[in-house]
Amino acid sequence: MSLISDAFGWIFAGEQWRGDDALHLLLLEHLYLTALAVLIAAVIAIPAGWAIGHTGRGREFAVLLSGAARALPSFGLLILLVLVFGVLHKPEAAIVTFVILAIPSLLAGAYTGIESIDRSIIDAARAVGMSPRQVLWRVEVRLGLPLLIGGVRSAVLQVVATVTIAAYVNLGGLGLPIITGLSLRRYDMVLGGSLLVAALALILDLLFGVAQRAAVPRGMRELTHTDRRRTAAST
Repeated sequence: MSLISDAFGWIFAGEQWRGDDALHLLLLEHLYLTALAVLIAAVIAIPAGWAIGHTGRGREFAVLLSGAARALPSFGLLILLVLVFGVLHKPEAAIVTFVILAIPSLLAGAYTGIESIDRSIIDAARAVGMSPRQVLWRVEVRLGLPLLIGGVRSAVLQVVATVTIAAYVNLGGLGLPIITGLSLRRYDMVLGGSLLVAALALILDLLFGVAQRAAVPRGMRELTHTDRRRTAAST
């Protein structure tokens, strides 16, 4: 951590950014806002995605909604929410913005996870006497988990990038040096803050990638390896 802090201080060349405490605070604020937004979005999107994956109803609407939400500019959405919902405080509008941007990836991960499961496997589980709860946890969650984690991975990466605008409403995070650098025309600060956000996104992407691969059931992994060997042999 001290190495990162030293690099951070060297990039910014400002005493206020040299200490470990300042970097810890900005990093923790950034991670907290990201986790909070993704958690709230998950509570909304995962049950909705599970229902869509089961019934097939609303899939087209969900795809349309996801595309529209992904096309929204985060800063424009924040300003719009502050203007439309004047009763909201700016920090609340920022959290709502991050939640809205996280929902599409989580929704897609949930319903594609359910849709990817072979229906014959679910029917077989019911045929051997599994209860609906057992089918949910032992079959659907187990087999759909890799795609669900993929959705969480995409949502986290999108929110990590957009949380930089939280500094505009005094919520802190790694966007603070970027905003400060822009106001002071200190482009070295802007570059340093941007590099830190990119580094954080890269680390989280690697961690979620490992978790996604680990979530693939062993039998499916072996099947995938076998398919790869067959494909290689045939070519």
